[in-house]
Amino acid sequence: MNPNGHEVRTRRRSGLTALALTCAIILSGCGVRLETPPPTEPVPDAVETVRRTAVADALRVAEQAEAAAGADGVKADVVVELEEISSATTEQAQQLGGEYDSGLGDILADRSGASPSASTPKDTPRAVVTSLVDAATRTRAAADQTQDGPLGRLLASISASQTRYAANLAHLTGSDVPDPPLTQIPEPSESGQEPTDDETSETPGAAASGSAVVPGGLSAEDMSALVLAEDMAGYALEVRAAQANGDVRTRAHQRSREHRARAQSWALVAGIDSTDQDPRRVAYALPGQDTTTTDLARDLEADLAQNYASLVGVAEPGTRAVLVALLTDSTLAGAGWGAPAVPFPGLPERS
Repeated sequence: MNPNGHEVRTRRRSGLTALALTCAIILSGCGVRLETPPPTEPVPDAVETVRRTAVADALRVAEQAEAAAGADGVKADVVVELEEISSATTEQAQQLGGEYDSGLGDILADRSGASPSASTPKDTPRAVVTSLVDAATRTRAAADQTQDGPLGRLLASISASQTRYAANLAHLTGSDVPDPPLTQIPEPSESGQEPTDDETSETPGAAASGSAVVPGGLSAEDMSALVLAEDMAGYALEVRAAQANGDVRTRAHQRSREHRARAQSWALVAGIDSTDQDPRRVAYALPGQDTTTTDLARDLEADLAQNYASLVGVAEPGTRAVLVALLTDSTLAGAGWGAPAVPFPGLPERS
């Protein structure tokens, strides 16, 4: 055996390695690279998709309202409302976590040669009403369906706010005021059949569209507190209606009937009507006459909005629709008594 054979083979391998490295350097200098897969955006889960959609809707309204406020010929009171809408919806997007940016969007756009679309909806006050209604509708549905309870609570509040702003702007611009969401409270039948229209409590003006779903996941204490809150509101407005005159008397009496009917419907849902667990009383303590009927009504509706928002956060997905709708209803009712519009009705911690 040649004693230098091993050394020769070692030098040969070293030479081959050096040659391979040299070729790689030369080829890279010539622009020849190994193929690598292009970067891709991470795929969001269902909760993240809901969040991103709500953020996009809120920011779209904010940008459109700001543009409409700066347009020529817009009345001063409409400009003020548009600026408030832009500020509120921007805050809503921020509280939802803002836009997600992985940093890949610009890279992918550059590689594909794509550019943002130049076509945008016409920025007029009436167009903003339409955008608010669309955003509120999607966000309300998301609040019902999302698996994340706290996110559902936030979405429900945002939807109520957007509905309120849409109604305000519609009044100012002479647009059609959007219909309120369905506030139909189901009364479970003994046979387990779906309730009929005659077996439900429905707020006047809300169009019936399908059967209401009984909220799931609520405790006996939750239901009892809800029955008590609705009944107390009804009693308070009954008393004040009897002491008032004119429009205040009419409105207080009408609203008291709605609250009493809801208390009864919720008692039936909970199965506590006319039982020892029924929390309703003959009379309730009320504030003195130094608290006006208008102030009292605003406070009652704000308390109910907070109750319904809290229940949205604990109810099962897919069964929250009536709770979300009643949060919106209390928000709109408060507006009728002069309550200011806020970005997060029913969420005092975000005030």
